[in-house]
Amino acid sequence: MHRARSGIALLITLMFVIVITVAIGYGLKQVNDATKVVKEEKFLYQSNLLIEDILNILKNSRELQAAVENNSISEFNLLLTQASFIPFEYKGVEILLHLKSARAKFNPAMLNNIRSEYLKQYLSNYNINTQYVEILRDNIGGFKADNSYNSTIFDENPYLFRDYIASAKHLAIINEYYTRENNDNSLENINFNKLFYYSKDTNMSIDVNYATPEVWEFMLGCSRTKAELLSAGGGYYSADEELNLNEDELQRLDNFKRSFLEPIVEIELEISVNGENTTMSFEYDIKKKKGSNFAYEI
Repeated sequence: MHRARSGIALLITLMFVIVITVAIGYGLKQVNDATKVVKEEKFLYQSNLLIEDILNILKNSRELQAAVENNSISEFNLLLTQASFIPFEYKGVEILLHLKSARAKFNPAMLNNIRSEYLKQYLSNYNINTQYVEILRDNIGGFKADNSYNSTIFDENPYLFRDYIASAKHLAIINEYYTRENNDNSLENINFNKLFYYSKDTNMSIDVNYATPEVWEFMLGCSRTKAELLSAGGGYYSADEELNLNEDELQRLDNFKRSFLEPIVEIELEISVNGENTTMSFEYDIKKKKGSNFAYEI
């Protein structure tokens, strides 16, 4: 009986030790998590201040204004060529700046019936089911009280944003749903980073001087080879005649809002502060001296 009582007491003691150890471990985890949150918030605050400073630099940049004040396609192209990659240090912060056209890709928020059909044709060349386009349209069509969607994506993701495709992460959720539903990995055949640009602006033009091969192939329904040639020749186009398109391709192109000079740049910043790294990006309209579409990733 004494041994049994001793065994029970030992077991109870052991249980208390385990409980206390778990409690201490959980408490330390909470402290570490809180410290991490505070650290990230401080880093984000510093990054936001940095963005404000960079915006002020951009607004006062004579080089930027000179590149667009004459509405010169060649001068804007020269700017993008020379300033595409700039490493520098600012107030103790290491920064790698990437600058490129913000109108080189297609915004899926601008899918209408005709463009949807063109996208289906483009994707079918890569063995992607046309249902994928319907899923995209579900994600740009807003909330429907009668649940009249083309897919069941919101049954699995009821809180998924559905006014427009907001980011690459948003698209990744859509792509994962399509892949699982269809048991089909064919979406891997498309480089969506070069096809889509994410914004709520449904009135933006594609700058044909910087359109990617993926965008050309989608817009014209042409071969990959021709799309690559059109993209490689960009930077100096000033009229449709210079594109050397056939009549069918020109008719298709007329269904897309496009221009030959859109002085709006996408600026991506790789920021490093005291061992912490983040990537921030935004659009900058050189003529209006205005930044928008800000995004960050810690």
